[in-house]
Amino acid sequence: MTIRVVIADDHPIVRDGLAVLLSTLPGMQVAGTAADGREAVRAAVTLAPDVLVLDIQMPGMTGIEAAREVATAAPKVAVLMLTMYEDDESVFAAMRAGARGYVLKGAQQDEIVRAIRAVAAGEAIFGPGVARRVLSYLTAPPQGEPFPGLTRRERDVLDLIAAGRTNTAIGAHLTLAPKTVSNHISSIFAKLQVASRAQAIILAREAGLGRSTDVPE
Repeated sequence: MTIRVVIADDHPIVRDGLAVLLSTLPGMQVAGTAADGREAVRAAVTLAPDVLVLDIQMPGMTGIEAAREVATAAPKVAVLMLTMYEDDESVFAAMRAGARGYVLKGAQQDEIVRAIRAVAAGEAIFGPGVARRVLSYLTAPPQGEPFPGLTRRERDVLDLIAAGRTNTAIGAHLTLAPKTVSNHISSIFAKLQVASRAQAIILAREAGLGRSTDVPE
């Protein structure tokens, strides 16, 4: 299967260099390029690539903002961040925006290609340094009461969502009707400002939730 890729970066050397590299590889096709975030969103919608490679800092609209719009307007497009920024804020903002992968520009070419193939296949992938940071956050004990804006029941529901439980399992465990579970989830999404279950899971696990293992799936 050919993987169609759109590359968005405001630096022509990076953008064109990656485009040349990918065009020489079997199973890869460069469907288009973009020089800013707005162009990236437009290309994701109109060209419907398998993967959108995004830089974070771009004129007009950042990669984070672009990823968030793509998650809504073209949810089948897998977003891979390729950037020089490795700070915690950038990494987790990208994940919350819907990015499936995060690789630094200093990575070897084969690592970048491997990341593109991985996100196209539905996997989540991080560069080595980024992966260590993500694992550290996910395994760290929670500090204080997470998400004070949520009610106790909403926090219980979010904890079970982060543990990978279905709505049916959540309702059975908490003795809630399916409609009530759905209402709680809608409220949680609104309060956390996330657009999908996957984004809510990432945010919850960052805060140490999702450790419940005694609830049937």
